[in-house]
Amino acid sequence: MTFVQAMLLAILQGFSELFPISSLGHTVLIPALLRWNVDLSSPSFLSFVVVLHLGTAAALLVFYQREWRGIVPAVLRSIVRGRFSGTPEEKTGWLLIVGTIPVGLLGLLFENQVRVLFGSPIPVALFLAANGLVMFAGEALRRKQHVEEHKAYRTLESLSFFDAAKVGFAESLALLPGISRSGSSIVAGLLIGLGEADAARFSFLLATPVILAAGLLEVPRLFAPEAHVALVESVLGGILSAVTAYLSVAFLTRYFRTNDLRPFAWYCLFAGLICFALFFFGIVKT
Repeated sequence: MTFVQAMLLAILQGFSELFPISSLGHTVLIPALLRWNVDLSSPSFLSFVVVLHLGTAAALLVFYQREWRGIVPAVLRSIVRGRFSGTPEEKTGWLLIVGTIPVGLLGLLFENQVRVLFGSPIPVALFLAANGLVMFAGEALRRKQHVEEHKAYRTLESLSFFDAAKVGFAESLALLPGISRSGSSIVAGLLIGLGEADAARFSFLLATPVILAAGLLEVPRLFAPEAHVALVESVLGGILSAVTAYLSVAFLTRYFRTNDLRPFAWYCLFAGLICFALFFFGIVKT
């Protein structure tokens, strides 16, 4: 992987991890489309991706630092007391803990099985198109419930722990390259009655511990003898990923106040179908 390729992937990671367009899917498809001679399953590449994910997690922590400063102490106090006090910060914290559990369990169980797809752009392209269809379906159901039937949107604090688990299970679909972490969790948030802004907020808060934990668990890869991590590329890539992710979440939190998922759904549907045709008919060799 050249220096330019590494920096482009860093920017792509920070951008596509939070936009509902699948960072894993783009990490597989872009090198294949551009015919980069990059082994996506090599220890060196996976070590580089670990650093990029840590940069994304750092950006989310910085952006939501005020909320985390309220959530973490509230959860710790509830543990010490052995009971809930009912504060919004405490409730949000435990919702995030419950939502993280299915993502973590399914990730540990199926990570190795799913990783074989990283070298197969054809199924990844189909998953990306399916990601678009999922977002279209979520928006259609939201409009039916809240526009046509005039149902009020729920608040984040009104969710049950079962609701949080549903969002966590939906987010775990992002193990499949081409399915977006934020897209699937935002759609799940819409289906349990949240509005766009609250669904996106819960999705981004939930993504923070998930991405951070996944990155930290993979840190030993950085020190594997066969990793050959390039220090300059890794440090600059992590910084670029963090900056891009911060700008992305700042934009998206504003965007979802008045807009919905449909533009991203159109992009995923067409990009997925075009990539599938290019690879399936051999126009672009894999």
